[in-house]
Amino acid sequence: MMDERKKYFWFLAALCLCFLFLFLGETSFHTRGEPREAVVALSMLERGNWILPVNNGVDIAYKPPLFHWMIAAFSFLGGKVTEYTARFPSALALTAMVLSGYVFYARRRGMELALLASLLTLTNFEVHRAGLNCRVDMLLAAFMVLALYHLYYWYEQGMKRIPWLAILFMSGAALTKGPVGIVLPCLAAFVFLWIRGKKFFPLCGKFVLVGLASCILPFVWYVAAYRQGGERFLELVLEENFLRFAGKMSYASHENPAYYNVLTLLGGFIPYTVLVVLSLFFLKYKKVSWKLSESWARLKCAVKEMDDVRLYSLVSAAVIFLFYCIPKSKRSVYLLPMYPFVAYFLAEYILFLRHKHQVPLKIFVFILMGLSLLLPVVFCVIRMDGIPQTWIGGRHPEETWAYITALCEVPLGAVSVLLLALPFLATAYWVWRMKHRKADLLPPMFAFIFAIFLSLDGFYQPTVLNVKSDKPMAFRIASMVPEGRLYAYRKHFVEGNRMHPFTLNFYLGDRIVPFQEFAPEEGYLVMGENEYENFMNDYGADYQLEDLYDSNRRSCDDHSVVHVYYFLKKEK
Repeated sequence: MMDERKKYFWFLAALCLCFLFLFLGETSFHTRGEPREAVVALSMLERGNWILPVNNGVDIAYKPPLFHWMIAAFSFLGGKVTEYTARFPSALALTAMVLSGYVFYARRRGMELALLASLLTLTNFEVHRAGLNCRVDMLLAAFMVLALYHLYYWYEQGMKRIPWLAILFMSGAALTKGPVGIVLPCLAAFVFLWIRGKKFFPLCGKFVLVGLASCILPFVWYVAAYRQGGERFLELVLEENFLRFAGKMSYASHENPAYYNVLTLLGGFIPYTVLVVLSLFFLKYKKVSWKLSESWARLKCAVKEMDDVRLYSLVSAAVIFLFYCIPKSKRSVYLLPMYPFVAYFLAEYILFLRHKHQVPLKIFVFILMGLSLLLPVVFCVIRMDGIPQTWIGGRHPEETWAYITALCEVPLGAVSVLLLALPFLATAYWVWRMKHRKADLLPPMFAFIFAIFLSLDGFYQPTVLNVKSDKPMAFRIASMVPEGRLYAYRKHFVEGNRMHPFTLNFYLGDRIVPFQEFAPEEGYLVMGENEYENFMNDYGADYQLEDLYDSNRRSCDDHSVVHVYYFLKKEK
């Protein structure tokens, strides 16, 4: 049994390697979020400040530095910060979360269920996207989930020893995004143990001690950062960790209603959400009494009879979900720590369908096959000039046409052809299984899902999204101004808008600083054309501008057409 468990572990590890790391650096940064994090690591390496680095000329990082430390460490080995090294910590964190989830459930619920739950965690849309992004959220989720697993180990051992590994993982979570990385795992484990009959006040005491122990390493950094940043640093900590939760931030940040979390969870579990909805039409339903007293009695009975692993998974998912329903600020990635626990119940449901209701599973596999084959078919139509430019409409038809042109002109090497052929290989695999009367639908289901994701990650997304990126524009600006500072202007920067040209700044080596903060005599100004009038109103009396470069394309950061101006202060 142990050898079998190890075999599946290494199989899963190999899948993670192929699924996450092969094409990690193929897509250039094309949203402002990724370069905003990557430039912090770039600043660490170039200026040597690993405690509270300054980037974009004036900014200190909005999050604690563990994620950026990891990027800087991997980038130091590689020689520079690249898209690959910047995303590597997230892919590594997702791998650790998937493999640890397999080990956790395999020991307690069996290898088949554990492997299926791990594959569902790895291949849903939200987790997969986060695992390939240079953002702190995947690392935070992995640390929180690992902490939850080890708090359960602590419960199994009678809560007699100090849960050092859980404390270490929560410390890592706090050093990734703040106190929430300690609060949520402790809260979920506390609620589970309270439901299981542990006394409230002794339990509070134990978790207070665990929480305080988890604060030691983050506290060392917070003290060192305060010594550098002073009151400005404290204000940032207060806003990001407490005012955000209370909905009292100085600026609006991802404010959404409570039902937003339901919608993002359903959307995040695509493609499996389709299977669940589809299966609802094939189930047999019993008449249910809706009397409140009877429903409450049934719920208490179900909780009492539920085994510990299932209850712990349910409580962990529920606590995380409810916690993030409270603040006004809501993002789909906030729910990432609950995905492995939801995936466990989804795995149970899919195994139930496999044994009792195979029709929805079979329809779902047909849908996946159709979607996977649609990708190369559409590509072939585009490649053969089957879509005329006159068909392209919308608000920015020139950008859509640029994407289509990129697909038409991209060179096709051996790897590209293999990626394009994956849906056909998955189809051939399913036909072979049907021919040999292999009834299990799960292998072809995952074959199609892997084919879709790999072809998207390795071929379609890089081809299309690299057109959207500001990377070529940055190289053009670098050829015009090969060294020294560049300046950026935004009308509302001084009023609290912390937007910068993040993508351009990263690819230009963190050389862009806000014009308002430095008021230079002369230099080069990077500015969106929609800001030209504002700049002239504010500074036209003091500066003269010469338009040196019109990018003739919208920036991926703020969707404004970028210009580079040479400016000179007028003589009085």
